Amino acid sequence: MNDTSWRDRLFFACQWLLPSLLLSSVMHRIAESRTGWIKRGLIAGIMRHFRISLDDAQISDPRSFSSFNDFFTRALRSDARPLAAEPAILSPVDGSFSQLGKIHDGRIFQAKGHGYTSLELLGGQQDLAAHFAEGEFATIYLAPNNYHHIHLPIAGTLREWVYVPGRLFSVNPATVRACPRLFARNERLCMIYDTAVGPMAVVLVGALFVGSIETLATGRLTPPHGGRLRRETVADGSNVERGSEIGRFNMGSTVILLAGPGTLRWEGRLAAGSEIRMGEAIAQPLHR
Repeated sequence: MNDTSWRDRLFFACQWLLPSLLLSSVMHRIAESRTGWIKRGLIAGIMRHFRISLDDAQISDPRSFSSFNDFFTRALRSDARPLAAEPAILSPVDGSFSQLGKIHDGRIFQAKGHGYTSLELLGGQQDLAAHFAEGEFATIYLAPNNYHHIHLPIAGTLREWVYVPGRLFSVNPATVRACPRLFARNERLCMIYDTAVGPMAVVLVGALFVGSIETLATGRLTPPHGGRLRRETVADGSNVERGSEIGRFNMGSTVILLAGPGTLRWEGRLAAGSEIRMGEAIAQPLHR
């Protein structure tokens, strides 16, 4: 039984009334604005509210960013995120674990009383979901103060991707607790890589006010939001090195990793709520 608080339920209920796709598109336009007072006000407000530091960023002066989005998707110094030694599987992002563990009977645990299936997450693509039956998953939440570039946890080749249209609910902890099947409802991009441990899915989940999802393979995928489900095969997918950047979010969101059964072992120190940085070890590969 779910014991979500009334505050969480009320917060989620209010989101039903919002035109979330429209609001996110408007936020994207504001975030791209180069008007001085708009970008300076947004950057100053966000830095103050979320206590954001630019100590490890390539640009350390907040006045030097061309737009709020330029600030939000800021690059880091080359030495800011060292990669854990081989053969560890790396965290793809800075963030905190919402959940991680095994996929049981095709179901992924979201929060107490809530879950969803890998088939739902992958847009109903049964052949893709079959790779991850009884496999492993990790859900990592990116807060607004986190670094918002996404990197590949293990060397691989992009085989195909699936864009799944959906809502744009918030993905903060309160909504995760209150919204059934949250990550299977929200707009998302599912990227399938061939790796040394078998197929791995890197799922980029959109959220309220996430102005766009952008990857090196697809370019800027959103906005516009909505539309139809799209599945694209990458005929000549290039090899992507472990730790290489594959995409980015504008504003905070969530990344979900899926791996097949018997392919990896999560690091014992990790649990729901554990904070992580891109490049740190989150799992060890198992012999295939």
